[in-house]
Amino acid sequence: MPLYEYVCGSCDTRFELRRPMERSSEGTTCPRCEAPAQRVLSVFAAFSASAGGEVASVVGGMGGCGPCGSGGCACGH
Repeated sequence: MPLYEYVCGSCDTRFELRRPMERSSEGTTCPRCEAPAQRVLSVFAAFSASAGGEVASVVGGMGGCGPCGSGGCACGH
């Protein structure tokens, strides 16, 4: 079951819920203040260590970071 991230419009609490994909667009209530909360885009980072111990970020699947995938950007690609 997918994990979705939400933010409360009243108290700015961020929380996650596991729910079926068919309920992904439904809103929910904040566990802190019970006000309506909306689903937000979840952002995550992944890191990988080489056999030599060097740590590198794992970005996307196309060798770039989306808007700057052509090279020369702040992310190092």
